[in-house]
Amino acid sequence: MKYDVIVVGAGLAGLVATSELAEAGKKVLLLDQEPESSLGGQAWWSFGGLFLVDSPEQRRMGIKDSKELAWQDWLGTAGFDREDDEDYWGKKWAEAYVDFAAGEKREWLHQMGVRFFPVVGWAERGGYLADGHGNSVPRFHIVWGTGPGIVKPFEERVRRGIANGLIDYRPRHRVNDLITENGAVIGVKGDVLTPSDAARGEESSREVVGDFEFHGKAVLVSSGGIGGNFELIRKNWPSRLGEAPKNMISGVPAHVDGRMLAITEQVGGRIVNHDRMWHYTEGIKNWNPVWPNHGIRILPGPSSIWLDAKGNRFPTPIFPGFDTLGTLEAIQQSGYDYSWFILTEKIIEKEFALSGSEQNPDLTGKSIKKVLSRILPGPTSPVKAFMDKGEDFVIAHSLPELVEGMNKITGENLLDLSYIERQLVARDREMDNTFTKDLQITAMRGARNYIGDKLIRVAKPHKLLDPKNGPLIAVRLNIVSRKTLGGLQTDLSGRVLAEDGNPVSGLYAAGEVSGFGGGGIHGYRSLEGTFVGGCLFTGRQAGRALLKELD
Repeated sequence: MKYDVIVVGAGLAGLVATSELAEAGKKVLLLDQEPESSLGGQAWWSFGGLFLVDSPEQRRMGIKDSKELAWQDWLGTAGFDREDDEDYWGKKWAEAYVDFAAGEKREWLHQMGVRFFPVVGWAERGGYLADGHGNSVPRFHIVWGTGPGIVKPFEERVRRGIANGLIDYRPRHRVNDLITENGAVIGVKGDVLTPSDAARGEESSREVVGDFEFHGKAVLVSSGGIGGNFELIRKNWPSRLGEAPKNMISGVPAHVDGRMLAITEQVGGRIVNHDRMWHYTEGIKNWNPVWPNHGIRILPGPSSIWLDAKGNRFPTPIFPGFDTLGTLEAIQQSGYDYSWFILTEKIIEKEFALSGSEQNPDLTGKSIKKVLSRILPGPTSPVKAFMDKGEDFVIAHSLPELVEGMNKITGENLLDLSYIERQLVARDREMDNTFTKDLQITAMRGARNYIGDKLIRVAKPHKLLDPKNGPLIAVRLNIVSRKTLGGLQTDLSGRVLAEDGNPVSGLYAAGEVSGFGGGGIHGYRSLEGTFVGGCLFTGRQAGRALLKELD
């Protein structure tokens, strides 16, 4: 049977594109190497944060946002500097995406039943000048239902297409080659993998039980990035971020392997911005792992003291939640691939959230009662579980006991009690006045001018060494792999471009494999809330462009 479009990868971008095509009456073959349990890909595991501009949620929180301010922030963050070549299409995608986020994005999702948590989060706060990196205002809109809540409407649309005979969904089909004829991509071939009962996210068998070959009028690649492939991460690691980490934990399942990038390159697709990637610095080892080397990212408020492996406080503006890649560079320059938070019980109960749908059962389960319990004393249940069972946590009633425990975790005895104490005492002295020269304290107090942060995100500033604020807590922070910012270069229709800048006939890409659009919509850095949103936008753009091409 010949299909209108073959979609390779059943993550969110693939689901969006497939649903757009099927609802217009096109016949779609949807292939994925994983079992059906993993339908929706990485998006299902996400916190479900979306970048929106001048939304009703923002306005209700007293936030004044605009498309002009968002574009200023995007440009200051992206740092596009290859505009005549590798960044040419990425910048065009970025401008289109900001228009989308300030325009129809929310209403489009709202019509499909997507709703948002009323408090808007403030991610990637920057800490530089007005035209530099970071969000000037809170823009991180949490989907009510988190990752599963954003996947659900598109999964439902795809399942309707399956029931109507317009979508042929085949899990456990691993594409090894794209088939070309007269310079055009006309199909795919590869291996049928043995059926698997692996749960969502678990590593599945790669045993081959057969092969396949399918033809179509066009092929859309939506197979994700390289976040689960440490070999590829290290191969492409940029020197500007120092040496590649010797030790990392994985923020994505093992199947996020980047295979389709090289396969697409073999038929003429151009990969750009190899050296751009997005890895988090606040990773903790999951005490209850789903996939190999499973890491969870802490979504921190701004109050924890951040130290390198030797106990040196990081310089301004390397504060929690301000500059992900700036912090990654600072950590790698320290000569070690881990760092530390020191905080108090009062800070952890208000400022620690964990990224991921499974770590936020109240928001994922849409339980208002459980969400309201977050304002009660003490950390959330998932955070408390890590405090009790996680290997990266130390809890102590005195600083000597805390530092001893920190040294015990690493076995390296790098931390000197008197040195750490001197830094914390100096910091605490700054709390005696409402003014200070410590810019982290200024940032904490400034954050509480935003009602959302004051209510649920930023603890009231206090002295760390005052026993009434204890116990003291230390957390070893690992580098956790996550997103690929470069990828297949595409035009605004999602057509994959060749080295000469012309489209490869019949070949499209969407989602992370395309650098979330154009081979690098984010440039060097992200404003957050733009990864899941990038899958939505590129999937929709490619699906609608294919409809025009097919018609």
